Amino acid sequence: MLRPGGADLTIAGGVREFGRATPDAIAVRDGDRALSYAALDSRSSRLACALLGLGLATGDRVALLCGNRLEYPEIAAGIAKAGLVLVPVNPRLTAPEVAFILGHSGARVLIVDEAHGGSVPDFSGHVVWIGAGYEQWIDAARAADPWVAVDERDPFCIAYTAGTTGDPKGVLISHRSRSLTFYASALEWGIGPGRRTIAVAPMYHGAGFAFAYAAVHCGGTVSMLRSFQPDALIDMIARDGAQSVFLVPTHAQLLRAHFGEIPRLPTLDTLYFNAAALPRVLKEWVFEAFPGVGVHELYGSTEAGVVTNLRPADARRKAGTVGHPWFGTQVRIVDPSGREVGDGEPGELYSRSPYLMNGYHENPAATAACTTEDGFLTSGDIVIRDEEGFIAIVDRVKDVIITGGVNVYPRDVEEVLLTHPAVAECAVVGEPDDRWGERVVAYLVGREPVAADALEAYLRERLAGFKVPKQYRAVAALPRNAAGKILKRELRSTP
Repeated sequence: MLRPGGADLTIAGGVREFGRATPDAIAVRDGDRALSYAALDSRSSRLACALLGLGLATGDRVALLCGNRLEYPEIAAGIAKAGLVLVPVNPRLTAPEVAFILGHSGARVLIVDEAHGGSVPDFSGHVVWIGAGYEQWIDAARAADPWVAVDERDPFCIAYTAGTTGDPKGVLISHRSRSLTFYASALEWGIGPGRRTIAVAPMYHGAGFAFAYAAVHCGGTVSMLRSFQPDALIDMIARDGAQSVFLVPTHAQLLRAHFGEIPRLPTLDTLYFNAAALPRVLKEWVFEAFPGVGVHELYGSTEAGVVTNLRPADARRKAGTVGHPWFGTQVRIVDPSGREVGDGEPGELYSRSPYLMNGYHENPAATAACTTEDGFLTSGDIVIRDEEGFIAIVDRVKDVIITGGVNVYPRDVEEVLLTHPAVAECAVVGEPDDRWGERVVAYLVGREPVAADALEAYLRERLAGFKVPKQYRAVAALPRNAAGKILKRELRSTP
């Protein structure tokens, strides 16, 4: 039996530790509101007791339908203190989509931001509205930490994937996995005591939660950016003195489109990017827009956690790669037969690390389909490792286009398209073709109008003919999920 104060890692650990070590330090900022570590520790304990007062038992699920706001870290910590399991829900989902997650996870309680009431379906469990009712509810509960024992390998949350290929799958993420991610993030990106960061990406997503909550787990301060606007982000960095900030490439695209020149930000020393590969053109803009700032590019997934990181020392020299395997991570790159490939050969990437998921909730078939007997998890990506061990993402296995019997990797085409001055963003997909099997099609978000024949002439000077798109389609915006990843499946279904 585990005892209070035992050595097992839990995501409530940091809040407990810094609630004692630095009680007066600010843990969370949200506009004019702020929480000290003492208040975060106390309020999360009250929430834990309030949840247990509803008759919940260890391992029961509590869903949270909420955007970035001050209460998010305290709710996550309180659920963990009570030995319960968090089910983060994207507030942009429709009520039927939310109903699926609540039903599949078996959630017994739903905590919901009053601003997102339109996404709440009929629900037989207990609903708590963040607002006056929430404050009265936790104020009436005991402030004592219940210290419910949990095994560090048990799930602290069930994170639902975007569901681009059918119903979303629930990813079981353990306390140990996320706690180690927090500590490694503190080491890698400077998230720790006395350091300040911003919750830019939504916390209901795996990466957004990991890199925002890492601050309160490791003694830093996190400021809540409720919705992304370029001005709002830059103002918050300047006002709160943020030092390390996590972004996705879409944020950089929006910053580039909005600002002629980024204002000077003397406190900022670290930027780290994830969700999709940073195109070389955009990465070069980041270097110029944020002089003197260390730029990291990491790669991972909800299921695998962080897999690789490209550190500032190599950021320019090895642009186009995502670096080396991260702390404690082994990788294996194999061909379709399962044979490990050599340097310079494309293959599917598998990883094994302490950050891997426990599996998919109530879906053993899907878990078995993506894992090996010796504990490696597929990424679903094709990569190439160079002679120095740097890994470059070639493309998603499912996105490779086979046209006339020849493989085309969409990213090769996208990287060249993005060098054209009229192209702001793009996505290349394969669509059925009677003659070629698949044809290469490019979807473009333009800075200015450009004729298809002009684009074709530009690409033919830089790409082999079979890679040049057969068709170009202008769109106002590319469809993306909560992590900022382009949903190519939706483009393929565009009439």
